[in-house]
Amino acid sequence: MERDDLIVNDSYSLNAHHSEEAGVKIRKKIIFVTVLLTAITVFEVFLGVYIKRNSDFWTLTKWVFIILTLLKAGYIVMSFMHLGEERKNLRNVILIPYFIFIGYLIFIALTEGTAHLDMFESVH
Repeated sequence: MERDDLIVNDSYSLNAHHSEEAGVKIRKKIIFVTVLLTAITVFEVFLGVYIKRNSDFWTLTKWVFIILTLLKAGYIVMSFMHLGEERKNLRNVILIPYFIFIGYLIFIALTEGTAHLDMFESVH
C-alpha cells in the first residue's frame, strides 16, 4: 500500500536542500540567537538574585527587567518569526503597536499598583 503523505517526486521536496555554506550560515545564526538570549537571561537572573528589594537600585532594576524583556520579545519576533527579513514598513506596522500596547499595560499596572498601595497606606 502506497502512503499518500509522502510524495517523493514533488518538486518542493527535491528543492528543499541547501548548500553547506547556507547550512553553516543558518547554524551560526541559531547559535548567535541562543547565546544572546541566554546571556540576557543570565544577566536578568543575576540582577534578581543580587539586588535586594529594599536597596536603592530596586526601582532601576525593575525598569531594566521591563526593558530587557521587551528587547528579548522583539528580538524573538524578529528572528524566529522571520520578521527581520521583511520590509522595514511591515516591521514597523507590527512592532510599533506591540510596543505601544505593552507600554500601556506597564503604565496601567504601575499606576494601579501604586494607587492600591496608596489606598492601603491611608487606611492604616
